[in-house]
Amino acid sequence: MDLFNNEIDVTRNLLPKDGTVNYYGKLISLKEADYYLEALLNNIEWKNDEAVIFGKRIITKRKVAWYGDKPFEYTYSNTTKLALPWTKELLELKAKIEERVGEKFNSCLLNLYHNGDEGMAWHSDAEKDLKKNGAIASLSFGAERKFAFKHKETKETVSLCLEHGSLLIMKDATQTHWLHRLPPSKLIAKPRVNLTFRTIVE
Repeated sequence: MDLFNNEIDVTRNLLPKDGTVNYYGKLISLKEADYYLEALLNNIEWKNDEAVIFGKRIITKRKVAWYGDKPFEYTYSNTTKLALPWTKELLELKAKIEERVGEKFNSCLLNLYHNGDEGMAWHSDAEKDLKKNGAIASLSFGAERKFAFKHKETKETVSLCLEHGSLLIMKDATQTHWLHRLPPSKLIAKPRVNLTFRTIVE
């Protein structure tokens, strides 16, 4: 597995303080990454995301899906999702990540960005359903996109480019002290699929 990221120090914390973010680079080969991108685009039950903001229901262009060990409920942006049963590809990817990082996950939130016009505003994944300070494993397929962090108090920022088939881990107090976002980009015409493996506390 390390053939693809010899030059990346996976122990290096990308955040200067108040949390831990490790970038593993390309977890899988280009051929495998292409295979999984195609499978995820075609085999996942994608739906436009919904959010209730100031009492108004917003439908996003970006699509989402929620999978897990059980029909876990997950509530964010004032809407609740019920987890679907794992697909074969999701279980394979979950096993690869768990083996690589030594963490266990019981659910996965997937996002489909059709092109660079679609992004994600500043937010943190600190919903009460999630294990506090637990690891979130972010696996990216498709278009390379910039990903940014911003400290909630000092406003300092850190950003990096997430590659096709790459893995990023956010853990410890990251969600308490940092926001993150996927900025839009007019230059990107291809889709990106992002999987965030999480732990729901029952």
